[in-house]
Amino acid sequence: MTWWQAVLLGLVQGLTEFLPISSSAHLALVPHWLGWELPPTETFIFDVLVQTATLAAVVGYYREPLGRMAVGLWQDLRRRTGLGPDSRRALLLGVGTLPGVLAGVLFKDAVASAFTQPRLVALFLVGTALLMALAEVLGKRRRTMDEMAWWEALIIGGFQALALFPGISRSGATISGAMLRHLKRDDAAHFSFLLAVPIMLGAGGMALKDLFALPLTTLGQVAPPFLLGFLVAALSGYAAIRFLLGYLRGHSLWVFVVYCLAVAAFTWIWV
Repeated sequence: MTWWQAVLLGLVQGLTEFLPISSSAHLALVPHWLGWELPPTETFIFDVLVQTATLAAVVGYYREPLGRMAVGLWQDLRRRTGLGPDSRRALLLGVGTLPGVLAGVLFKDAVASAFTQPRLVALFLVGTALLMALAEVLGKRRRTMDEMAWWEALIIGGFQALALFPGISRSGATISGAMLRHLKRDDAAHFSFLLAVPIMLGAGGMALKDLFALPLTTLGQVAPPFLLGFLVAALSGYAAIRFLLGYLRGHSLWVFVVYCLAVAAFTWIWV
C-alpha cells in the first residue's frame, strides 16, 4: 500500500465511521472502484490501525464524560448507595454493548464473507437508508439520553449489532434506533458515539492480538504509510464527530439517506 492510498483510506475511515454512511462499506468499495489489488495481510494491518485511530478520536472527544462515568461507577459500587447519573449512563452503555458482542461471536464467518460481495454491501447500504428514513418519519424527537430505560439501551444495542455487516452504518443504525425510541437527534448521536467505545475497544483488542502475531518484518515494511493513515483517520474522525453533532441540532438525516441510496445504486451498476 502506497502512502497516498493509506491517506485516502484513512480519510475514508475517519469520516465514514461517524457519519451515518457506513465505514465498512466504503473501505470495501473504494479499493474495488479504484481497481486496487491490496495484499490481504496489509489490508488487515491497516484496518486494525484505522479502527484504533477512530477509537482514539471518539475517546478524545468524550474524554470528560467518559471519565465522569468511570469515576462515578467506581464510587457508587464502592459506597453501595445506588446509581448516580454518571453511573446510570455507564450501565446503559454496558447493556447496549451486549447484543453486538453476542452477534460478533455468532456471525463472524458470515460477516467476513460479506466483505467480498460488493452487491451485498450495496443492499446493506439500502438497509441503512431505510433505517434512517423510518427514524425520521416515526421518531418524535422529544426525549433526552438520560430518560432512556435499560431495555431501550438493549434495543439500540441490537441496532448496533446489525452494523457488523458491511453497508449497515453503525452510527446510522444506532442513531436511528435511538430516534425510534423518540430521542432528539443530537441526543441520539451522543449515545451512538458513546456506545461505540466499548464495542470498538473489544474489537480493537482482538484485532491487535492478531496483529502482534504477524512477523516483525511485515510490520516494519508497512509502518510508515500506515502510521500516516492512522493520523489522518484520527483527525478526520474527530472532525466528523464535531460536524455531525452540530449538523443534527438543526438538520435531518435525509441527506444521508439519499447519499446511501446513491452509493448503493452506483455500486450495483458498476459491478
